[in-house]
Amino acid sequence: MQALVRAFGILLMLTALVVTLTHAPDRTVDSLVTRWAPPPSDFMYVKGQFVHFRDEGPKTDPTPLVLIHGTAASLHTWQGWAGDLHARKRVITFDLPGFGLTGPFTGEYPRDDYRADNLARFTLDFLDALHVQRFSIGGNSLGGEVAWRVAAMVPARVVSLILVDATGYAFVPEHIPLGFQVARIPVINRVSEFLTPRSVVEDSVRDVYGDPSRVTGALVDRYFEMLTREGNRRALNLRLRQMATDLAPERIRTLGLPTLILWGAQDRLVPPANAQRFHADIAGSQLVVFPGLGHVPQEEDAQASVAPVRAFLGLDAPVATSAAAR
Repeated sequence: MQALVRAFGILLMLTALVVTLTHAPDRTVDSLVTRWAPPPSDFMYVKGQFVHFRDEGPKTDPTPLVLIHGTAASLHTWQGWAGDLHARKRVITFDLPGFGLTGPFTGEYPRDDYRADNLARFTLDFLDALHVQRFSIGGNSLGGEVAWRVAAMVPARVVSLILVDATGYAFVPEHIPLGFQVARIPVINRVSEFLTPRSVVEDSVRDVYGDPSRVTGALVDRYFEMLTREGNRRALNLRLRQMATDLAPERIRTLGLPTLILWGAQDRLVPPANAQRFHADIAGSQLVVFPGLGHVPQEEDAQASVAPVRAFLGLDAPVATSAAAR
């Protein structure tokens, strides 16, 4: 009996230690702004929803480029592209509700519903608030799906479409990042809303890169701190539960606008076979595959991945890249 009591006591101490080491309390927006929202970051309310965004480049551009990040990411994923393009193109990026500094749905939007159509409608409301009528739109992963849904909703407003390792079809990942696996397990995912080891975030970021050696400590800090923005972990759990039934691939075949499809050949989350499906379903689309890159090519190698974008948008003559055009 004494041995049992001693073992139980040791278990309690170990549990307390684990909780202490992995407890990550929610962070307020104010505590994150200084590091993650320096100029040109800005904030506004859209129908009662707080929004973090950046609007860079010439405001006289009649058709800005709108870029949307993926699941568990933020507008920072587009910094490399924006830095390259903003001298010649107005570039608008923002944090979707449930992610980054924008945080969970509030205001006039349905609480706890992060289906892609709701995110697409929010995107249109955001652009209306900026008085942007005509635009090109692109996105990575979930952001790519939001982008093509916007294009399907308001085809007269969308000039062109850029899909970067986008979702839209049912797919079978070759490997799921650890953080996403945890978020999909009932009960455990609720615990993960306040116990979030930084190591899990690091493993997840490394998992979506074609070359994990490109992942830096500062990059992991950004993903970790954006995830722990108050309400974001719960929103992530809700989004991952909702995505399995949030499909509308039949709409993809209705898209009739100039479309550039970019894909990392080493994408293990949304395999390159999905790029071929988009290419087949969108008449006249262009497909570029980057041999050494993973699920977030715009972040992993901004210079290589933005080159075909410049050519597609007519910002310069076509340039040679390490990509293999298919």
